[in-house]
Amino acid sequence: MVCVALERYLVIACPLWYHFRRTIKISVVVCVLVWIFPLVYILIFCFWVNFETLFIIFGIFFLLPLPLFIFFLGGTLKALSATRVPSDEKRRIVGVLVLVLLIYTLLFLPTVILFLSKDLFNITLYSVTAIFVQLSPLADLTLYVFMRKGIIDKLLSSVCCCRMDSNDISSSSV
Repeated sequence: MVCVALERYLVIACPLWYHFRRTIKISVVVCVLVWIFPLVYILIFCFWVNFETLFIIFGIFFLLPLPLFIFFLGGTLKALSATRVPSDEKRRIVGVLVLVLLIYTLLFLPTVILFLSKDLFNITLYSVTAIFVQLSPLADLTLYVFMRKGIIDKLLSSVCCCRMDSNDISSSSV
């Protein structure tokens, strides 16, 4: 989710830099680092740190994306206010970033609270956080739906909740 927010921020705030620096090689390097860094982190801390300290370190590690999400949202809002992007496109861009922040806040912040609390063995809190983390793939699917251009219009027209002209649907998918 941090990579999605970072990409949206770079596209809006630094479009020329993003256009010329975004290559397959950089994308592969970022993907490899995103997968390797947590594995190395877990291997190092699981073997050399006691159980309670491990939970505090995990809590701090999982709390790090929150300031990044807020910075990316604020920077994107600032950059969008100075551009001539159509208002519906601005709403879609900001909506994706707000949705990413909302998903993180609702699904992962309870886990951070569990890790940083002194009551590590509270079954109720543990169960709630486990359910929220397991809802993450559903939230990612929702995020994907909102990222697609025109998919909401097609979805609404297919379930007959919203009457639209066929001209509106075809123009939104272009």
